Amino acid sequence: MNAHTRTLLAAALVLGTAAGPLTSPAAARSPLPAADPVSRVSPASPVSPAPAGPDAGALRAALTGLPGTHATAALVRVGGTGGSWRGSAGVHDLRGGRPADPDARFRAGSVTKVFTAAVVLQLAGEGRVRLDGYVREYLPDLIPAAFGRVTVRQLLDHTHGMPNADAPGGDVHDWYARRFDVHDPRAAVASATAKERVAPPGEVQRYGNIGYTVAGLLIERVTGDTYENQVTRRILRPLGLRGTYLPGASPRIRGPHNHGYQVFPMPDGSTELRDATVWGVTDTWAAGALISTTADLERFMRALFRGEVVRGPLLEEMFTVPAGVPGATMSAGLQRYEVGDGRVLWLKSGARWGYSTMIAATRDLSRTLVYSVNSTDAKGKEGNPVTERITRAAFAR
Repeated sequence: MNAHTRTLLAAALVLGTAAGPLTSPAAARSPLPAADPVSRVSPASPVSPAPAGPDAGALRAALTGLPGTHATAALVRVGGTGGSWRGSAGVHDLRGGRPADPDARFRAGSVTKVFTAAVVLQLAGEGRVRLDGYVREYLPDLIPAAFGRVTVRQLLDHTHGMPNADAPGGDVHDWYARRFDVHDPRAAVASATAKERVAPPGEVQRYGNIGYTVAGLLIERVTGDTYENQVTRRILRPLGLRGTYLPGASPRIRGPHNHGYQVFPMPDGSTELRDATVWGVTDTWAAGALISTTADLERFMRALFRGEVVRGPLLEEMFTVPAGVPGATMSAGLQRYEVGDGRVLWLKSGARWGYSTMIAATRDLSRTLVYSVNSTDAKGKEGNPVTERITRAAFAR
C-alpha cells in the first residue's frame, strides 16, 4: 500500500469525528504501559487457505502492544472471497485487566449514518419520500424558507449547505461534565437553521451531523413512528442483529462491553485518563447513537452491499458520489476511497468518546473490514496509529 493510500485511509479514520473535534493537543496522551502481560491476540482463523486471503501476520502485528498509549483494546473482523480472520487484543477494563471480550458491544458513532441513510432510501423505494424533493415539503415547521431548496438526497450526501448546530461547552472537560445531558434533535435543527447557510445546496460537500439529524426527523414525520422503531423494524430485526440497538436517552451500554477511555489534558501540562464508557449519545441521535458488535456490523455490511437492505436502483445512491461537487468523496451514507492498486473501498468510520469504529469493503465484498478500537482520543484530529495499522493490514495484498 503506497503513501497516497495511507494518507487517504488516515483521513477516513478521522472523518467520523468532524462533528465534535477535541481541542486538547495531540501530544496529550495517557501514561499507559506500552504493553500488558494480560493482553493477548486471538489466533488467526482462516476459512480458506487461498493466497488472496487476509495477511494474518500483518493483522496480528497490528494488534500487538495493547493496552498502550493510543488504545486499550481492539476487536477486528476481516473477510472476503479469500478467507477470513478474527482477532482481539487488549483488556476489558484497565482496573481488572482481564482480556477484552471479542464479542463485546461498543458505540459505533457515525456508522449510524449508514443505517439512517438505508431507512431513508427504503422509504424512497416505497414512494413515501422523493430524493429530489425538498426537505421543507416534509418538515415545514422545522426547515425555514432560507433552507427551502435543500433536497432529501443532499441531506444524505452532505451537500445540503446547512451549518452545524450549537454545541454546549468548548472542550472535552465541558463535554464530560455534561455527558448526561439529554438533547432534543428539534432544538439542534432550530439552532443550525437560525444561522446563515455555509454554501448553496448541492455545491459543496461538508461533513457533519446536522443533515442526518434532519433525516431522522424526516423518517419520524413520514412514518408516524419513532426513528428507533423504524431502524429496528426495517434493519435490525430482519437481519437478526441481536447485539445492535439504539439506546435512546440511556448513557449506558447494555450487555457485555469493553470499557472506553479518554485522555484529558490538565492545567499543569499533565494528562489524566478517565473512563468514558457511560456517556449519553442524544447529541448525535440519528447521526451517531448506534451500539453494535463487530459480527453484527459485518453481517449488516454484507447484506447492504448485496442489495438485501436497500433494493434495486436506489442501492446505487450509496455507491455514487455527487457529480460536479469539487473534492466530493461521500455518497448516501458511505465514503469512497481509491486504493493505489486500483481497488475502490466504500467505508464509514465513527467515533464516540472511548470508541473508534469502521466498516469498509470493496464493492464486490472481495475484502471486508470491521473494527472497534477503544481509542484513548477517539475524537482527536490526529490519526490513531492502531486504527491505521489495522486498516493497512486488512487491505494489504
